[in-house]
Amino acid sequence: MTDIRVVPYDALLPHSAALRSVYADAFCAPPWIEDEERADAFVARLGSDVRRPGFTAALAFDGPDVVGFATAWATPTPFPVDRCHPQAAAGLGPSRTEEWLCGAREIDELAVRSTVRGTGIAAGLLRAVTEDAPDGRAWLLTSLKSTRAMAFYRRQGWTQATHPSPDGHGIAVFLGPHHPARALADQPL
Repeated sequence: MTDIRVVPYDALLPHSAALRSVYADAFCAPPWIEDEERADAFVARLGSDVRRPGFTAALAFDGPDVVGFATAWATPTPFPVDRCHPQAAAGLGPSRTEEWLCGAREIDELAVRSTVRGTGIAAGLLRAVTEDAPDGRAWLLTSLKSTRAMAFYRRQGWTQATHPSPDGHGIAVFLGPHHPARALADQPL
């Protein structure tokens, strides 16, 4: 029986080795094809991420073993310019970026071990870190090259808000099922 728990930041860091292992299992395989150094970088980044305003995390346990995790925080104002944030802002435009994303709960990472995919753990983790999002304002971005992730978020009721070129590159912004702007998102042609 898997147990999903929202954990405070000080309870998260002792699980760093397990989180690194889950991250590597989830993202070192296709379509992500990240390397071991990226898994190490995730753990290093986690030390500062836990201090972000609004940080929240959930862990999935199978007995004593961590089999999945999700992390999230409040997107700051002004909108960040690191990582994939510029692509998200370009896809939405300045006013929608500020109105829809700034101050909203941003899901940063969601990962489960390959052995538990398809069991509902990812959906449970996603709900755990978004259920108390202010005014339902939750969002995330994911890579277009992961059709599995794109389909998963749609099945969970998330709305794709950006529609980059269909060449399989870039990222897509998704708004959570209770985000007040989801009905305003442009639909694909």
